[in-house]
Formats: sequence, structure tokens, C-alpha cells
Amino acid sequence: MSLERELVKRSGSTCELSGETENLKAYQVPKSPGTGLDAHILISQTCLEQIEDPEKTDPNHWRCLNDSMWSEVPAVQVVAWRMLSRLKSEGWPQDLLDMLYLDEDTMAWAKATGEGDDHEDAVKHIDANGALLQAGDSVVLIKDLNVKGANFTAKRGTAVRNISLVHDNAEHIEGRVSGQHIVILTKFVKKS
Repeated sequence: MSLERELVKRSGSTCELSGETENLKAYQVPKSPGTGLDAHILISQTCLEQIEDPEKTDPNHWRCLNDSMWSEVPAVQVVAWRMLSRLKSEGWPQDLLDMLYLDEDTMAWAKATGEGDDHEDAVKHIDANGALLQAGDSVVLIKDLNVKGANFTAKRGTAVRNISLVHDNAEHIEGRVSGQHIVILTKFVKKS
């Protein structure tokens, strides 16, 4: 039996996400650990376009996930989780995400594309010139800094190698200056 016929049989000739019955296509869910039927779902052209082009996403169309997220098919669960994660800023998808349970393997598959990662919410450490700082970078001080508690001044032009980031504060980095481990404000350094 062909893959498409198996999908039609499993879905009852309806989109496994929206329930639509027109313009159905087999869709291979990205990063699938399996192949064949387990890696595919049957979806409508409307769903396909919105999955592949986030610019075309109509949040109200995806209210259909309120029902389809309960599917026993892992591939359907994965796509439901990814779309709800993409739309969570709308409010209502977050409520559905809070109810949705995926087993460990299915959740790993769902997260494999990076959908749902909170890139916007991540703390970003930016130097005085607007460059993004990463752990392990080298920076140069752009101002003489009095180091509290160590009784010395870190001079302008001092290189600080292999910095570490303070994960809960975008304005602080840590590094060694004159043998002392100190906290430095990002506005007083430039990436070298």
C-alpha cells in the first residue's frame, strides 16, 4: 500500500491538523527519528503553507489544534506542539501547550527544529559598540575602572581574555584582571 493511501486510511481522508477534506497532501515532519508512515501526516494545503511560511500564519486557523493535539499519532503531536510554540505570544496557544503532554522521545523530536526556543527572551550581552558578547570572548576595557574590594584600578586598554557571562544580567560579564576574578559592566568593554 502506498504511503499516501496509508495516510488517507489513518486520517479518514481529513487533514490530521485542521480536519479539512480538500487539497490534502502527505507532509514529512522535519527531523523525524523514523521513516515512512511514522514520519508523515496528511495535511491540507492551507496548513502546509502556514507551516512552511511563518509570514502567512493565521493564528485563528490554528485553533483547530485544540482538538488535533490530542491525536495518538506522534507526528501530529509534534506539529501541534511546534505550531502552538510558534503562536504562544497570542495567549491561547500557551494554555494548550500547558495541557499538551508529549513523551520524552516525542518532545525531543518536537524540539529538534528549534521551534519553541525563546531566542527573544534570552539575555544578550552587548559591548559598548553594540557587538554581541559570547562566553570565551576577549574584550578590552575602554575606561579605567576602580575595582571595589581589591584596591586597584583596571586600566583602560587592559585585555580580558576568556570572559564568562552572568546569565541573569545582560549588563555584567566576569573575567580575570591582574590575577583577580572581577565583574565588569558591558558598557565599559569592547570586543577584541
